[in-house]
Amino acid sequence: MYIGAYSIDTPIALAPMAGITDKPFRRLCREYGAGWAVGEMLNSDPTLRQTRKTLRRSDFEGEKGVVAVQIAGNDPAQMAEAARYNVEQGAQVVDINMGCPAKKVCNVLAGSALLQNEPLVADILHAVVKAVDVPVTLKTRLGWHDEHKNILTVARIAEDAGIAAIAIHGRTRTQMYKGEAEYDLIAEAKGRLNIPVWVNGDIIAPQKAAEVLKQTGADGIMIGRGAQGRPWLFRDLKYFAEHGCLPEALTVQECSETVLRHIRDMHDFYGERDGVRIARKHIGWYIGAMPGGETARREINQTDSAAEQYDMVARFLEQLKDHTDSWTCSYR
Repeated sequence: MYIGAYSIDTPIALAPMAGITDKPFRRLCREYGAGWAVGEMLNSDPTLRQTRKTLRRSDFEGEKGVVAVQIAGNDPAQMAEAARYNVEQGAQVVDINMGCPAKKVCNVLAGSALLQNEPLVADILHAVVKAVDVPVTLKTRLGWHDEHKNILTVARIAEDAGIAAIAIHGRTRTQMYKGEAEYDLIAEAKGRLNIPVWVNGDIIAPQKAAEVLKQTGADGIMIGRGAQGRPWLFRDLKYFAEHGCLPEALTVQECSETVLRHIRDMHDFYGERDGVRIARKHIGWYIGAMPGGETARREINQTDSAAEQYDMVARFLEQLKDHTDSWTCSYR
């Protein structure tokens, strides 16, 4: 799979998720086999460029792989300028967000709200592609609402504008993340397009990934919520794609080492106050389904100390070895 001149040997991507796919998590997912990872969404508003949140989201220093930066907004000229600015800062690929269903994004007519206005979609895509000399990709959904799934039109607009690849989530904006993702229109879009297509939505197991790729003919899969609390999913996805079966499961010890390293990295990256706060959701995803995990999660969330948070998780994981030999996994 190629995006512009960039070859992707493993077309398994980590989807951009604001507040989740930060530098520590991207690095971890890449280590486990993700062949592509897009940074957290950046607002195209230039007045926000120097905020602490934006500077953290823009930090790709020392990260392996192609630097893909996602931008969001609703003004073609501002989006074009944001693309130029991020390329100057080191972005090798610019991704445009037309898929985020969050109210605070859609209420300012950005993200998936743009799907209501096809002429504006075209104006933004053309403006950004013309503004930079790096590949521009698009992340989107089937449409704004269930009665108007216009992905086929949006996909044609994207290709005509020079978009290098498109990632399609199999839901409309009104569905948010409810119900089940649908793939028929993604398959139809793939059949009509000459650019690479990522399929996204509800792919939480290697077996499901193989089924969806067969159904859609997509060039690659993009994993979002399925990777929360299990970055090792990419290891299993890659192995299953190559061998048609699952690899031997990681031990509790191996998973525990990953969890603790991730917590340390978040503390180092964000500092104590923000690091502890941001680590809480990841800890919940990691241990929530494990024996005694929900009780431990509530107790761990009471501390504001980075050292204590780390030690409490470490103690829980050490005790976990007495209760199970394997990490909870829905597809094994």
